[in-house]
Amino acid sequence: MGYYFPYYFDPTYILVIIGVVLTLAASARVRSTYAKYSAVRSISGMTGAQAAERLLHASGIYDVHIERVSGHLSDHYDPRTKVLRLSDSVYGQNSIAAIGVAAHECGHAIQHQQEYAPLRLRGTLVPVANFGSRMAWPIIIVGVLLGGSSTLINIGIILFSAAVLFQLVTLPVEFNASKRAVARLGETGILFGEELDQTKKVLNAAALTYVAAAAATILQLLRLLILFGGRNRD
Repeated sequence: MGYYFPYYFDPTYILVIIGVVLTLAASARVRSTYAKYSAVRSISGMTGAQAAERLLHASGIYDVHIERVSGHLSDHYDPRTKVLRLSDSVYGQNSIAAIGVAAHECGHAIQHQQEYAPLRLRGTLVPVANFGSRMAWPIIIVGVLLGGSSTLINIGIILFSAAVLFQLVTLPVEFNASKRAVARLGETGILFGEELDQTKKVLNAAALTYVAAAAATILQLLRLLILFGGRNRD
Protein backbone atom coordinates (compact mmCIF):
# COMPACT_ATOMS: atom_id res chain seq x y z
CA MET A 1 0.00 0.00 0.00
CA GLY A 2 1.39 3.42 -0.94
CA TYR A 3 1.49 6.58 1.13
CA TYR A 4 -0.99 9.36 0.55
CA PHE A 5 0.19 12.98 0.71
CA PRO A 6 -2.67 15.49 0.23
CA TYR A 7 -1.89 18.01 -2.49
CA TYR A 8 -3.52 20.94 -0.74
CA PHE A 9 -3.34 20.32 2.99
CA ASP A 10 -1.41 17.96 5.20
CA PRO A 11 -2.69 18.34 8.79
CA THR A 12 0.66 17.22 10.18
CA TYR A 13 2.14 20.51 8.94
CA ILE A 14 0.50 22.02 12.01
CA LEU A 15 3.21 20.34 14.08
CA VAL A 16 5.90 21.95 11.93
CA ILE A 17 4.24 25.34 12.23
CA ILE A 18 4.05 25.03 16.01
CA GLY A 19 7.76 24.21 16.11
CA VAL A 20 8.61 27.21 13.92
CA VAL A 21 6.51 29.54 16.07
CA LEU A 22 8.18 28.30 19.27
CA THR A 23 11.64 28.75 17.75
CA LEU A 24 10.91 32.26 16.47
CA ALA A 25 9.36 33.30 19.79
CA ALA A 26 12.37 32.03 21.75
CA SER A 27 14.78 33.81 19.39
CA ALA A 28 12.85 37.05 19.70
CA ARG A 29 12.88 36.74 23.48
CA VAL A 30 16.62 36.23 23.72
CA ARG A 31 17.33 39.09 21.31
CA SER A 32 15.14 41.55 23.22
CA THR A 33 16.45 40.47 26.63
CA TYR A 34 20.06 40.63 25.49
CA ALA A 35 19.51 44.05 23.94
CA LYS A 36 17.94 45.33 27.16
CA TYR A 37 20.78 44.24 29.42
CA SER A 38 23.47 45.09 26.90
CA ALA A 39 22.65 48.67 27.80
CA VAL A 40 23.29 48.04 31.51
CA ARG A 41 26.94 48.52 32.45
CA SER A 42 28.32 46.25 35.17
CA ILE A 43 29.46 47.87 38.38
CA SER A 44 32.83 46.12 38.13
CA GLY A 45 33.35 47.51 34.62
CA MET A 46 34.84 44.20 33.53
CA THR A 47 34.45 43.10 29.91
CA GLY A 48 33.20 39.69 28.89
CA ALA A 49 36.75 38.53 28.16
CA GLN A 50 38.08 39.81 31.49
CA ALA A 51 35.24 38.17 33.40
CA ALA A 52 35.82 34.90 31.57
CA GLU A 53 39.51 34.91 32.42
CA ARG A 54 38.82 35.57 36.10
CA LEU A 55 36.17 32.85 36.27
CA LEU A 56 38.41 30.29 34.60
CA HIS A 57 41.34 31.06 36.89
CA ALA A 58 39.09 31.05 39.95
CA SER A 59 38.04 27.55 38.91
CA GLY A 60 41.65 26.40 38.57
CA ILE A 61 41.53 26.39 34.77
CA TYR A 62 44.61 27.87 33.10
CA ASP A 63 44.84 25.88 29.87
CA VAL A 64 41.75 27.33 28.17
CA HIS A 65 42.46 30.13 25.69
CA ILE A 66 40.01 32.97 25.11
CA GLU A 67 39.58 34.15 21.54
CA ARG A 68 37.47 36.79 19.85
CA VAL A 69 35.23 35.71 16.97
CA SER A 70 33.08 37.74 14.63
CA GLY A 71 29.31 37.69 14.76
CA HIS A 72 26.57 38.32 17.27
CA LEU A 73 26.03 35.76 20.04
CA SER A 74 28.25 33.27 18.24
CA ASP A 75 29.94 32.48 21.56
CA HIS A 76 30.92 28.88 22.30
CA TYR A 77 33.41 26.66 24.08
CA ASP A 78 35.32 24.08 22.04
CA PRO A 79 36.31 21.18 24.31
CA ARG A 80 38.50 19.61 21.61
CA THR A 81 40.92 22.53 21.47
CA LYS A 82 40.10 24.05 24.87
CA VAL A 83 39.27 27.40 23.32
CA LEU A 84 36.56 29.71 24.59
CA ARG A 85 35.37 31.94 21.76
CA LEU A 86 33.52 35.16 22.52
CA SER A 87 31.68 37.21 19.91
CA ASP A 88 32.19 40.88 19.19
CA SER A 89 29.10 41.72 21.26
CA VAL A 90 30.57 39.97 24.30
CA TYR A 91 34.38 39.99 24.19
CA GLY A 92 35.07 43.69 24.74
CA GLN A 93 31.75 44.79 26.24
CA ASN A 94 31.26 45.49 29.95
CA SER A 95 27.50 45.00 30.11
CA ILE A 96 25.52 42.64 32.32
CA ALA A 97 24.49 40.70 29.24
CA ALA A 98 28.05 40.30 27.92
CA ILE A 99 29.38 39.08 31.26
CA GLY A 100 26.48 36.66 31.62
CA VAL A 101 27.08 35.08 28.22
CA ALA A 102 30.84 34.86 28.81
CA ALA A 103 30.23 33.24 32.19
CA HIS A 104 27.87 30.70 30.61
CA GLU A 105 30.60 29.58 28.22
CA CYS A 106 32.97 29.33 31.17
CA GLY A 107 30.36 27.05 32.70
CA HIS A 108 30.94 24.66 29.80
CA ALA A 109 34.71 24.82 30.34
CA ILE A 110 34.17 23.94 34.00
CA GLN A 111 31.90 21.06 32.99
CA HIS A 112 34.65 19.81 30.70
CA GLN A 113 37.27 20.06 33.44
CA GLN A 114 35.05 18.14 35.87
CA GLU A 115 34.02 15.57 33.23
CA TYR A 116 30.33 16.40 33.57
CA ALA A 117 28.57 13.27 32.26
CA PRO A 118 25.85 14.93 30.12
CA LEU A 119 28.50 17.06 28.38
CA ARG A 120 30.52 13.95 27.54
CA LEU A 121 27.40 12.21 26.26
CA ARG A 122 26.51 15.20 24.10
CA GLY A 123 30.00 15.23 22.63
CA THR A 124 29.65 11.54 21.76
CA LEU A 125 26.31 12.19 20.08
CA VAL A 126 27.48 15.10 17.91
CA PRO A 127 28.61 13.12 14.82
CA VAL A 128 25.61 10.80 14.98
CA ALA A 129 23.16 13.68 15.43
CA ASN A 130 24.74 15.68 12.58
CA PHE A 131 24.55 12.71 10.24
CA GLY A 132 21.01 11.91 11.33
CA SER A 133 19.70 15.44 10.86
CA ARG A 134 21.22 15.60 7.35
CA MET A 135 20.29 12.17 6.07
CA ALA A 136 17.01 11.27 7.79
CA TRP A 137 14.63 12.93 5.32
CA PRO A 138 16.58 11.96 2.15
CA ILE A 139 16.55 8.33 3.24
CA ILE A 140 12.83 8.48 4.08
CA ILE A 141 12.04 10.08 0.71
CA VAL A 142 14.02 7.41 -1.12
CA GLY A 143 12.11 4.79 0.83
CA VAL A 144 8.79 6.32 -0.24
CA LEU A 145 9.90 6.58 -3.88
CA LEU A 146 10.88 2.91 -3.84
CA GLY A 147 7.30 1.95 -3.13
CA GLY A 148 7.24 2.50 0.59
CA SER A 149 10.33 0.61 1.74
CA SER A 150 9.73 0.04 5.45
CA THR A 151 13.43 -0.65 6.00
CA LEU A 152 14.62 2.69 4.62
CA ILE A 153 11.81 4.62 6.29
CA ASN A 154 12.61 3.01 9.64
CA ILE A 155 16.29 3.83 9.21
CA GLY A 156 15.39 7.45 8.46
CA ILE A 157 13.22 7.72 11.55
CA ILE A 158 15.92 6.16 13.73
CA LEU A 159 18.47 8.62 12.38
CA PHE A 160 16.16 11.54 13.09
CA SER A 161 15.59 10.17 16.60
CA ALA A 162 19.35 10.55 17.20
CA ALA A 163 19.00 14.28 16.49
CA VAL A 164 16.10 14.45 18.94
CA LEU A 165 18.16 12.66 21.59
CA PHE A 166 20.97 15.17 21.08
CA GLN A 167 18.57 18.07 21.67
CA LEU A 168 17.26 16.46 24.86
CA VAL A 169 20.77 15.82 26.22
CA THR A 170 21.66 19.43 25.41
CA LEU A 171 19.05 20.77 27.84
CA PRO A 172 20.69 19.69 31.14
CA VAL A 173 24.10 20.70 29.75
CA GLU A 174 22.94 24.26 29.01
CA PHE A 175 20.92 24.72 32.20
CA ASN A 176 23.78 23.42 34.31
CA ALA A 177 26.28 25.74 32.59
CA SER A 178 24.06 28.73 33.39
CA LYS A 179 23.67 27.60 37.00
CA ARG A 180 27.42 27.31 37.38
CA ALA A 181 27.89 30.70 35.71
CA VAL A 182 25.59 32.58 38.07
CA ALA A 183 27.08 30.88 41.13
CA ARG A 184 30.67 31.69 40.11
CA LEU A 185 29.81 35.28 39.21
CA GLY A 186 28.51 35.76 42.74
CA GLU A 187 31.40 33.93 44.42
CA THR A 188 34.05 35.94 42.58
CA GLY A 189 32.26 39.27 43.10
CA ILE A 190 32.17 40.05 39.39
CA LEU A 191 28.47 40.82 39.68
CA PHE A 192 26.56 42.03 42.72
CA GLY A 193 22.99 41.75 44.01
CA GLU A 194 20.53 42.92 41.38
CA GLU A 195 23.15 42.33 38.67
CA LEU A 196 22.94 38.60 39.32
CA ASP A 197 19.15 38.67 38.89
CA GLN A 198 19.57 40.56 35.63
CA THR A 199 22.11 38.12 34.22
CA LYS A 200 19.79 35.26 35.21
CA LYS A 201 17.14 36.81 32.99
CA VAL A 202 19.58 36.89 30.08
CA LEU A 203 20.62 33.27 30.58
CA ASN A 204 17.05 32.08 31.13
CA ALA A 205 16.02 33.72 27.86
CA ALA A 206 18.92 32.02 26.09
CA ALA A 207 17.92 28.67 27.61
CA LEU A 208 14.48 29.01 26.05
CA THR A 209 16.07 28.73 22.60
CA TYR A 210 17.31 25.24 23.50
CA VAL A 211 13.92 24.27 24.91
CA ALA A 212 12.24 25.50 21.73
CA ALA A 213 14.74 23.62 19.54
CA ALA A 214 14.10 20.41 21.46
CA ALA A 215 10.34 20.90 21.20
CA ALA A 216 10.58 21.56 17.45
CA THR A 217 12.56 18.37 16.80
CA ILE A 218 10.19 16.31 18.95
CA LEU A 219 7.25 17.68 16.97
CA GLN A 220 9.00 16.77 13.72
CA LEU A 221 9.60 13.25 15.00
CA LEU A 222 5.94 13.02 15.98
CA ARG A 223 5.01 14.08 12.46
CA LEU A 224 7.19 11.32 11.00
CA LEU A 225 5.55 8.75 13.25
CA ILE A 226 2.09 9.96 12.26
CA LEU A 227 2.91 9.89 8.54
CA PHE A 228 4.63 6.52 8.53
CA GLY A 229 3.49 4.88 11.75
CA GLY A 230 1.18 2.47 9.96
CA ARG A 231 3.77 1.19 7.51
CA ASN A 232 4.31 -2.11 9.30
CA ARG A 233 0.59 -2.83 9.17
CA ASP A 234 0.34 -2.20 5.42
